[in-house]
Amino acid sequence: MNRQVLKLAVPSILANVTIPLVGLVDTAIVGHLADASIIGGIAIGTMLFDLLYWNFAFLRVGTSGLTAQAFGAGERHHCARLLTQSLAIALVAALFIYAIQWAFVWAVLQCVPCSIEAAAFARQYFFVRVWAAPCTLALMALKGWFIGMQDTVSPMVTDIVVNVVNMVASYVLAVQTPIGAIGVAYGTVIAQVSGLAVALVILMLRYRKTFDGLLPKEVLGTWQDLKHMMHLNGNLFIRSLCFMVIYVGFTALSARYGDEALAVGSILMKLFMLFSYFADGFAYAGEALTGRYIGEGNRQSVKQVVWVLIAWSTGIGLLFTLLYGVWGQQCIWLMTDQEDILQASLPFLGWLTAMPLLSTYAFMWDGIFVGATDGRSIRNVMIWASAAFVIVYMATENLWGVQALYAAYFAHLVARVVYLSIKWRKTYDRAFAKPEVESTEE
Repeated sequence: MNRQVLKLAVPSILANVTIPLVGLVDTAIVGHLADASIIGGIAIGTMLFDLLYWNFAFLRVGTSGLTAQAFGAGERHHCARLLTQSLAIALVAALFIYAIQWAFVWAVLQCVPCSIEAAAFARQYFFVRVWAAPCTLALMALKGWFIGMQDTVSPMVTDIVVNVVNMVASYVLAVQTPIGAIGVAYGTVIAQVSGLAVALVILMLRYRKTFDGLLPKEVLGTWQDLKHMMHLNGNLFIRSLCFMVIYVGFTALSARYGDEALAVGSILMKLFMLFSYFADGFAYAGEALTGRYIGEGNRQSVKQVVWVLIAWSTGIGLLFTLLYGVWGQQCIWLMTDQEDILQASLPFLGWLTAMPLLSTYAFMWDGIFVGATDGRSIRNVMIWASAAFVIVYMATENLWGVQALYAAYFAHLVARVVYLSIKWRKTYDRAFAKPEVESTEE
């Protein structure tokens, strides 16, 4: 089982390593070209896309779990229909984003306290990057489908192309041309278009047989197929809203304490998430293998997958706890050379060290529950986690100030790990209660 997990996890880790590098490079480019207000503007601009794209996270998450179960059950045409359904939803979602973009930016910035300079750059950043919306959403669907098909090499290739192009294009445009810091937004658009082109080529070359014999009237499946997918996606949509309460709330609340606190929060959040891209490799393996073995009806293999993932997740968590405990300050120095931001970040190094071990279990359980397509638990855990975030922040803000934000973030991780650990036995039993895949979705 270790070999199977590593076969799926390692390509995802190799691809994921480039993902935080993009954020790190973008922040480092801007951090060396501009002041705290521009760094804050990048953070707010990124938050605007988080508000949009996290709503559509089900395009990857739901597609992955459902496809893995169909793959395990040997239903080739059902796998094909799941992709076409997800791509159709991605196109509709992109058109919706285009329709609401101006009103959306105005409404969000009315609610986020920040300087005029940071808000102006955030608007500029958003209206450049938004052109990549169809590509970004389609890539979510394709990545989830590839993972469900037990293929993490194809999304690895796609992610590496996207992220390398992003880093190179952002650097060239921001540093080597007169457009300056906004070049990082243009670099993202170029990267997303390039990534979608690569993913579609892989799909045509590697998975043509999956679509052989699929009649035109079957491309989007039956109404029951769509209802089946939307039932899970509805729970995942609520999950995404709860994620926004936490991650977008973290950025928005940081802005209350000024551009310097916002810049520090942006840098630390990128470092908080750096290790998650290693842990996510095993979470993706959990999605693929848990779903596959549930589709096959293989109880013992599901148990083995869980224990192997616990072992690997523990190792990843301990490794990054050591890294941040010893070299946390040096990691921050890589992000900016502005002395005021460097000094302002020092009181938060303890949180940076404390997060990895707890977070890696949260990501692991997410992957396992996605593979089991237990939409109810996936939804409910994030409701509890967002409640923990809000309650802890409100209870401690008067005493701790901006430190309360980091305590609230830590509390949401505790809620996720505890809830899913308790719920797993029931989810496992339900997954094998009936032979139909639908039995795992409530």
